[in-house]
Amino acid sequence: MKVEDMNNVLYIDLTKKGIRTESRRDLFDKYLGGSGVGIKLLEEECPPGIDPLGASNPIILAVGPLTALYPSASKTVAMFKSPLTGNLGESHCGGRSAMAIKLAGYGAIVITGSSDLPLYLAIEGDEVKFRDASSVWNMDAVTVGRVLREVEPGAGVRTIIRTGTAGPKMVRYACAVSETYRHFGRLGLGAVMGSKKLKALVITADKSVEIAKQKRKEYKRAYDVIQNIVVKTDAMEKYHDLGTPGKIYNLNKLGGMACKNLESARAPEEIAREFSGEQIAERYLSRRISCAHCPVGCVHLAALRELYEPGYYFKTVTVPYDNETIYSLGFMLGMQKAEDYLLLNDRVDFVGMDAISTGVILAWATEAYAKGLITKQHTDGLEFNWGDVQVYLEAINKIVEMPNEFYQNLAKGVEHASSVYGGQDYALAFGGNEMPEYHTGLACYMNNLTGARHSHLDSAGYDLDQKLMGKDFTIEGVVSALLKEEQWRQIPSSLVVCFFARKVFTPEIVIQALDAIGLEGWTTEKLEDLGREIHRAKMNFKFREGYDLAKLRIPKRIFEVPTPHGYLKEADLRKAIDIYGEMIGV
Repeated sequence: MKVEDMNNVLYIDLTKKGIRTESRRDLFDKYLGGSGVGIKLLEEECPPGIDPLGASNPIILAVGPLTALYPSASKTVAMFKSPLTGNLGESHCGGRSAMAIKLAGYGAIVITGSSDLPLYLAIEGDEVKFRDASSVWNMDAVTVGRVLREVEPGAGVRTIIRTGTAGPKMVRYACAVSETYRHFGRLGLGAVMGSKKLKALVITADKSVEIAKQKRKEYKRAYDVIQNIVVKTDAMEKYHDLGTPGKIYNLNKLGGMACKNLESARAPEEIAREFSGEQIAERYLSRRISCAHCPVGCVHLAALRELYEPGYYFKTVTVPYDNETIYSLGFMLGMQKAEDYLLLNDRVDFVGMDAISTGVILAWATEAYAKGLITKQHTDGLEFNWGDVQVYLEAINKIVEMPNEFYQNLAKGVEHASSVYGGQDYALAFGGNEMPEYHTGLACYMNNLTGARHSHLDSAGYDLDQKLMGKDFTIEGVVSALLKEEQWRQIPSSLVVCFFARKVFTPEIVIQALDAIGLEGWTTEKLEDLGREIHRAKMNFKFREGYDLAKLRIPKRIFEVPTPHGYLKEADLRKAIDIYGEMIGV
């Protein structure tokens, strides 16, 4: 398979059980891949105003030109209309998904329609099979992966993207799981799969990429430059050693860690040490794993021994952990022990829900329970109290099972639940998506409110806040810096490279890497122009689907707890939103 032939899009119609493959060089030549191609395919395939849980909502999976060719170009981008926010759904996932899609012969996969019966897709290169999924429909994410590994032939570069039990129940923040420890986490891809009666995709690669003979020396040079930066400098060292939890202790010390639904932004010293990356690594770290074609090993796995029957009957579970899940299922819920956080994280993975959304929703419910807005009659007998791991474990099950109206509302997210029961002042959602980790200042909340995905990775506002500590800055300067950063990030997310490697893939290295595989003519200016165009396309989709800067709800809680910059003022944040609107021309 030549580089220039990697522009095929596989179209799958679940309603008619039909497939077709089409070369879309028109898209890949202009938009590279990943987010760029994904948003254009979403524009084509998603009619305005559709129900996100209806058959008309497409699922787009897109990879990039660097996939399977360079280190850390390891992500798949999913695009869909989010059932959680009602506008753009974009989620990134590592593992083997990107390499499997690329080496199966596709730059993107478009899934439309809805099946009448539960099914999973077995994609084996050019062949696509529609398999009955009735027997695995209600299985958890781990078990269904094990089953499909046994029943589907093939090995090597293969990915199994599947839902847990939350997807088929259409929990609005259900995720899709890949290779057990990687996730399309945010914004509800699992719910969209559930609405389509699609349990899983098994994608088996059967091709390889051929570099043109005259380009092979250039390709090797470009490859070696990237590999050496990744493994022989400190550019990504921290992701290997402690992983993202390495920042936990210092962020808490700074006063930027949301605790107990942001009742405070700094946990007591003993709690901060209990949940620090160093402490968890010393007590629980069992191994590190990498996504395909990445040497870093940033995925940290904890080994947790559980007593499941009296008489010393133990089982050992392996749980992936990172800073965001430590925040949402640890600090936000007032947990006292890292072991209890790991139990919650394992349960969330088991059912297949986004860990950030789950933790924030349970934190809101705990505070609402304490304030009397909800009672044991709502909670089906559960008493929500900070740090009660057994209650939270049961509540996670009930969100999936939905035994009553209260849990049906929790399954729709904290924005919806708080609109029903009250407590919106402390319902920590931004643009409909639950709050990520950081309470660092103006930039992080501008990021959350205006970012295309309402993700901390849209423009890294948390990082900008920390860089600005002790310095003079203007609101205009903050907004301009955030917008510029988000526009550039459309390039790595179109290539598609891991955002952890964003400082490795500078414009100069991106151009060198593209030239070496025959994609010539790119310049820094062209890449920057493309980043702006892709970002605007995403925002246009959001505006089309009802996103309105003037109507953004801002939880009052974020103004009541000091950030490292002091108390945030609502007038300043509203002014920043207005400036952002002017800068993008709305």
